[in-house]
Amino acid sequence: MPLEKPDRLRWFTQEVHPHESSLRSYLRSAFPSVHDVDDVVQESYLRIWRSRTEQPIQSAKAFLFCIARRIAIDVIRRNKTSQNDAVANLDVSCVLEEGVNVVETVSRRQEIALLAEAIDALPSQCRKIMVLRKIEGLSHREIASRLGITEATVHAQLQRGMQKCMAYLHQHGVKSS
Repeated sequence: MPLEKPDRLRWFTQEVHPHESSLRSYLRSAFPSVHDVDDVVQESYLRIWRSRTEQPIQSAKAFLFCIARRIAIDVIRRNKTSQNDAVANLDVSCVLEEGVNVVETVSRRQEIALLAEAIDALPSQCRKIMVLRKIEGLSHREIASRLGITEATVHAQLQRGMQKCMAYLHQHGVKSS
């Protein structure tokens, strides 16, 4: 049952808009190659608004971050001069689904939002290394060269980042599969 416009506006103002500063922070840290964060945020708002007109959204924050992540990845894809298979193989679970798997989809979205929070909570260098490796698909050598550090440091920071992210997820009730 779609909400009337005043109810949607109230929902947006109370449930979505308060997350703007953390969303901007997440986008800047997780996607340093995305230069126009404002466009990503505005497009995310537009998409969540449209989605809300079609169906209820259980976790506005999780869904907002999922949408923003997908938009940022699309921006990165468009800006790349060569096709990067690592980006193309990222999780596609953020697509709205209808039917029996809605609960599973919402749960997965919430887990992705928690993962984004876990990555955002990492120390700056560790976070940069995780994003460059896991999202942008750079090799250890490319990361080391870009950041002016050794490959051993890249390896150690990736291990540390993965451990901290797993611990964060575990603390928030996400069980490893």
